This record gives sequence, structure tokens and C-alpha cells, in this order.
Amino acid sequence: QVQLVESGGGLVQAGDSLRLSCAASGRTFSSYAMGWFRQAPGKEREFVATINWRSNGTTLYADSVKGRFTISRDNAKNTVFLQMIGLKPEDTAVYYCAARPWVVSTRIGDYEYWGRGTQVTVSS
Repeated sequence: QVQLVESGGGLVQAGDSLRLSCAASGRTFSSYAMGWFRQAPGKEREFVATINWRSNGTTLYADSVKGRFTISRDNAKNTVFLQMIGLKPEDTAVYYCAARPWVVSTRIGDYEYWGRGTQVTVSS
């Protein structure tokens, strides 16, 4: 069982940066791949980024965030991060972290555990 709690969201201006954190409970955090997803008002939840179980492991990004967002993890602290730079109004959404065993996936249905989300609002 893994419980996830996101933090770090807020209201920023276009071009600003934010770093989201996702704290995980449970002693098996290091055996889970972690993902970030987002859901904008009126839209479906979409993939943002994922990292496999290693702290320096495989990462994947949505094309819309590639080069601007960086996912990382600290297995000693049971935390995954999403560093976001060059934020755009279209990045406005609730951001969720999620966990699945071992390897990365971009598919929502592959993730077993989800946090409740943190709101990111980017004004123009």
C-alpha cells in the first residue's frame, strides 16, 4: 500500500517556475515507478512525466512539457519531484502523482495509487 500526498502548487505568472513534491508513505517506495499527471478544467487527465524505480532511472515526458519539466526522485526521502520552468497558461491544471510497480508507463490505467492532487494556476 502506498499513500501519496502532493504539495507545491500555487498561482504563478507565465514564465515562472514551480517545484511540485509528492511524499509517499510505505516502506516499498523504491520499488515503484512514479508518474505525474494533470487534469485541466473540462479536460481528461493526461500524462505529464514518469520515472522508474531508480533515482537516476528512465524518464519519459509528454511532448508538451519536454524541455521545461523535470521529474526526479529521492528514494531516501520517499519523495518524487516535478520541477517546472517556463510555465504557460496552458499548464494550468490539478497535478496528480501516481505510483505503479517498477517500470514507467504513460498510461493512466497502469497506475495503482494516486494522490489527491495540487492545483497549479498560471496567469498570462
